[in-house]
Amino acid sequence: MADVNRQFQTVARLIVIGFLAFWLSACGINAIPTYEEQAKAKWSQVLNQYQRRAELIPNLIETVKGYAAQEKDVLISVVNARAKATQMKIPDDILSNPEAFKAFQQNQKALGGALSRLLVTVERYPDLKSNQNFLALQSQLEGTENRIAVARRDYIEAVRQYNTELKTYPGKLWAQYLYSDNKPLQNFTIEKEQMAVPRVNFK
Repeated sequence: MADVNRQFQTVARLIVIGFLAFWLSACGINAIPTYEEQAKAKWSQVLNQYQRRAELIPNLIETVKGYAAQEKDVLISVVNARAKATQMKIPDDILSNPEAFKAFQQNQKALGGALSRLLVTVERYPDLKSNQNFLALQSQLEGTENRIAVARRDYIEAVRQYNTELKTYPGKLWAQYLYSDNKPLQNFTIEKEQMAVPRVNFK
């Protein structure tokens, strides 16, 4: 009889443990760390694509310089913007550090703007525009810019999901009692002037 009772108690404990495990997983106890890791993975992709862009720039500069050395100011602005973007020390807490994240975003935006001005300048040099090396670099740069946009979009969505979990129930309860060190992650912002509808005038 004692053996039967012990067996019954063991089975009952296993059932209770199994039920608790199912209940906890169903209540999203692991959602916060899962979403955080997903956001960090997406951030790594953003960094990879920005790094790829930075690596293309020296060859682009050299190619343009061979045809348009007189565009010194434009070339220097790209070189300086690249230096500022690549030399920025990215702290470990950048995703929860508003100042560091803003500085990173501004540096990358400045580099993107400098590159855009360079490519507009290139329009004045037909020989350069037809150079095979330049065309290959331009194609790679365009592809990288597209991948940057996709990586940013995926990161933005991952952060939205993570931050929402921290603010809504039951995630808010888990954050309060189990993940109190978890903070909302920073996200990319769009300047007001970029959100304005462009005005087109055909007159």
